[in-house]
Amino acid sequence: MNMAVDNIQTQLQQLLTDQRARFQANPAPHYQSRVDKLTQLKQALLDNQQSIIDALINDYGHRSANDTIISDIMPCVNNINYTIKHLKSWMKPSRRHAGLLLSPSKVSVQYQPLGVIGIIVPWNFPVMLSMGPLITAIAAGNGAMLKMSEFTPATNAVLRKMLATIFAPTEVELVEGEADVAAAFSALPFDHILFTGSSVVGRHVMRAAANNLTPVTLELGGKSPAIIAADMPIDTAVERLIFGKCLNAGQICVAPDYVLCPAEKVEAFIAAYQRRFNKMYPNFDTNQDYGNIINDRQHQRLLAVLEDAKAKGATVTSAIDGPISTTQRKIATQLVTHTTDDMLIMQDEIFGPLLPIISYQSVDEAIVYINHHDRPLALYIMSFDDKTQQDILQQTHSGGVCINDTVFHVAADDAPFGGIGPSGMGHYHGKEGFLTFSHAKTILNSGKINTGIFVHPPYGGVIQRLLMKFFLR
Repeated sequence: MNMAVDNIQTQLQQLLTDQRARFQANPAPHYQSRVDKLTQLKQALLDNQQSIIDALINDYGHRSANDTIISDIMPCVNNINYTIKHLKSWMKPSRRHAGLLLSPSKVSVQYQPLGVIGIIVPWNFPVMLSMGPLITAIAAGNGAMLKMSEFTPATNAVLRKMLATIFAPTEVELVEGEADVAAAFSALPFDHILFTGSSVVGRHVMRAAANNLTPVTLELGGKSPAIIAADMPIDTAVERLIFGKCLNAGQICVAPDYVLCPAEKVEAFIAAYQRRFNKMYPNFDTNQDYGNIINDRQHQRLLAVLEDAKAKGATVTSAIDGPISTTQRKIATQLVTHTTDDMLIMQDEIFGPLLPIISYQSVDEAIVYINHHDRPLALYIMSFDDKTQQDILQQTHSGGVCINDTVFHVAADDAPFGGIGPSGMGHYHGKEGFLTFSHAKTILNSGKINTGIFVHPPYGGVIQRLLMKFFLR
């Protein structure tokens, strides 16, 4: 629903109250009902594919249809297929070992829906980053409220209409509004909040959630490095990382944020990147496969970051000939060398088509550089040497890793996705997502034989002394 300016908190609280009432009336949706909803959602995504593509073109000014299919629609469809295939086994109670002390009682863990999940969605992939968590929430038996970005109104309208054909508002509700609505939304006493966005806003969300002791999963991003090792041919390195930097014009939380390159190969890297970019996006100004920056605000931010770098001594080389257009929000990759840590481009997540290239003399030097900065959401290793791969894996921390590839690890349905430290906390996707949105309830079941009586007072009996002797050895 669209929030009126007045009484935002009251309206949101009423939505949550209505969802809680529905959930309490059916706190354990059975397997088939969950599968039916997921199946309907999959069909709705397929039926509305063109409407989603058109809406994102509208919201961005231009966005590649294939970018939308590959990064928004296809992951959701695959996620649903995978979830349906495995849901029955995920829902099955897990038998645990009671141990001799508790015998003959039985212990199991039951995975119970939490209740109502709050999902806060960014503008860069508004379909995947709303429907993906929603798929998991439904699979776990929950209701959900989605706070969509105010920067994607056309896409929000398509999703709202689509969801209304499947879910009652008391099951799934889509909420729109600006910063005041987002603040009120994150302050609601949800049973869990999943936030995807910037670290700055993530801190506000976590602070608001703390007042209600609401658990949070934060997917925050950060500066994800790509290390090109000495053994990696430069053309191959560029081929492997360029798609991750150009998809959605680099407006991705797991896009390569900067490149660590052997000093003697930096110029070769720039030349190879230019060749590959022009092959992928010929006639750039009119090319339909490369998308816009989402809006003027983000466009001006990126231009300001670039100007700051130039003013402080950086060298900027465009992936194409000619200056950045002043009439459209379309920026080819800008390759930036001679950067320093006092530049904005090296301080915050870039979230766009700017790519700093930092030279190094040894892989150990590159590892030290990464470890002296915040732990990133993703780390990309470009090397075919097993020892180099293992050295980097063992000596660095990151949310996830791709070896000789970029961004595609996010599409692995059977693996968790999440950050570490400043790049986020918690996981979703696959079984880990199901567990995140479920309460693992331990159940001890004792039958007619009551062995617990042996530890009742009065203490000091023969059996108790024997038990103490046996178990405290």
